[in-house]
Amino acid sequence: MKKNTRLVYSTDKGRIKSADTAPEASPAGDGIVRIRRETSGRKGNAVTTISGVPLPESELKTLAKKLKQNCGSGGSVKNSVIEIQGDHRETIHALLTKAGYTVKMAGG
Repeated sequence: MKKNTRLVYSTDKGRIKSADTAPEASPAGDGIVRIRRETSGRKGNAVTTISGVPLPESELKTLAKKLKQNCGSGGSVKNSVIEIQGDHRETIHALLTKAGYTVKMAGG
């Protein structure tokens, strides 16, 4: 019988991080950033969603912070989709185009 030797926690070191963790990968996509305005499921309040940004999660959060500051509103990152409160499609389109992304306005 083989003994399990994988150490998970030690009282003198705390939680042991696994060496098997891969670096954070960016989500696969077609390279086009899509901006859309959504109101469904939000009690009629508009939210601008940005999807398809080819960045890892940590860089996506910093981009979201920059966009929120420029729009002057709140927002969050959920499942690699940036959500900005309010209808800021034109502002975000200009900022992302200036940053070098291929941007499309999606939806109505």
